[in-house]
Amino acid sequence: MDYNYTNFEANAYDLTAFRGPMPGTRAPDLPVLTRTGERQSIVAFEGRFLVLEMGSITCPLYQGRRAAMEAAARRHPDVSFAVLYVREAHPGAAIPAHRTLAEKQANARRLADHDHETRRVLVDDLQGSAHVAFGAYPNSVFIINQNGCVVYFSDWNNASATEDALNLLLDGKPAASVKSYFLPVHPKVSLRVLGNGGAGSMSDFLRSLPNLVWHNLIRRNFRLWRGRPSDVPPDVRC
Repeated sequence: MDYNYTNFEANAYDLTAFRGPMPGTRAPDLPVLTRTGERQSIVAFEGRFLVLEMGSITCPLYQGRRAAMEAAARRHPDVSFAVLYVREAHPGAAIPAHRTLAEKQANARRLADHDHETRRVLVDDLQGSAHVAFGAYPNSVFIINQNGCVVYFSDWNNASATEDALNLLLDGKPAASVKSYFLPVHPKVSLRVLGNGGAGSMSDFLRSLPNLVWHNLIRRNFRLWRGRPSDVPPDVRC
């Protein structure tokens, strides 16, 4: 499928094998834009760690975690928090797929101005170069240390687990013990976000819902429960 798909389908994502950077490997150092158009590197940040979350206006998972992630950012002023604005997860008639970079930047500005996202918002290019390098999931999250290395990741963000992992890392301990189980957001959030997307956003999501439940809520969580990831120290060099 085209990166900026106009209609959501579950097969837009490889839900059986996440291909983003793993803990202990270097985070992709790609140029992105700020909301106002300045170029900068993703891994150029101030703070002990960078907590980088993927998101878009039409992603119910991202929108449903936003308040908890913003609260975590307030509790950790010595850590940098950022959102990488990626493709629209569930485009519709009101918020369609990005056709130009200017449209993508406008949506990123709307995220801050209308939805009141308080974290730093970075904008990927139109082809999703950084998003693809980070695995291309709509709401994954990574914690990156000052050496530019990934020290924690989850293909689907669980805000509570992400903060638990961050607290371990800040204490000088590996975060591999944290199990970031996939949790659906409240139906009211999905209805609001998909409704804002406009015609097509809700229907495309509902058509793919059984596939998403099987792969994420059941299959993925079972594999995570059985898995035993290796420890990566917070100050690892890669």
